[in-house]
Amino acid sequence: MKTLGIIAGNGRFPILAAQQAREQGFRVVLCAVEKEADPVLEEMVDCCQWVKVGALKKLTDFFSKEGVEEAIMAGKIEKVRLFQGNVQPDLEMVKVLMKTRDFKDDSLLSGIADYLEGRGIRLLDSTTFLKGALPGPGVLGKKKPSKEIMEDMAFGFHMAKSVSGLDIGQTVVVKKKAILAVEAIEGTDQAIRRGGILGGDNIVVVKVAKPNQDMRFDVPAVGLQTMEALVECRASAFAFEASKTLFLDQTEFLRMADAHKIAIVGWQEA
Repeated sequence: MKTLGIIAGNGRFPILAAQQAREQGFRVVLCAVEKEADPVLEEMVDCCQWVKVGALKKLTDFFSKEGVEEAIMAGKIEKVRLFQGNVQPDLEMVKVLMKTRDFKDDSLLSGIADYLEGRGIRLLDSTTFLKGALPGPGVLGKKKPSKEIMEDMAFGFHMAKSVSGLDIGQTVVVKKKAILAVEAIEGTDQAIRRGGILGGDNIVVVKVAKPNQDMRFDVPAVGLQTMEALVECRASAFAFEASKTLFLDQTEFLRMADAHKIAIVGWQEA
């Protein structure tokens, strides 16, 4: 039986990935990040080890001991923890940090991926087991966006691509072709709420992948918490980059969107 390693952060992504991998016959070995991963994961996998943020050697030693040669990263690690003084990177993580140019997500994650590769653990595309959760272009729910909303989506998509290319964030909040909020370290849902406070009703939220998105990590993902933020702010629409955005619990997401008359659109550049 082939073994898959999962490095699990927060949210539903690692839960769904573990379920799909098990269904496909994999033995699943989980490295769960403390204060991030859901404890329910322990009951869903063959073997589990909890690690602190920055405990890179413990993670790789565990995977090596369990015969892991391929792994995925699933779920986000709240980057703000790096600035709260409670993260103590081990010596191996310090070595990775010393080689990175900055604390941008891509720099950090690429450094970790290279380190794992050097230990015989190859990182796979993080969506390997969830290809069906990457919707294509077009309107997903019942609500059709108006011409004005479509114009805001086109404007927001262009702006979000520029921002994501700088590795700042992947989401912008728009109203009448004005940018109300740009996602930074706080994450998508809080960015939506900031935009809602400034713009009131009928905001448009646009989420994109980075221009050269590395599908091994930091793939844009949305779930029910994002929908709750959209409902709370009485958003008009949510646009996402088609075929590059993971939808977790898509059926319930769209049910809520329809109930609150929020247009959901997979956007693709012409």
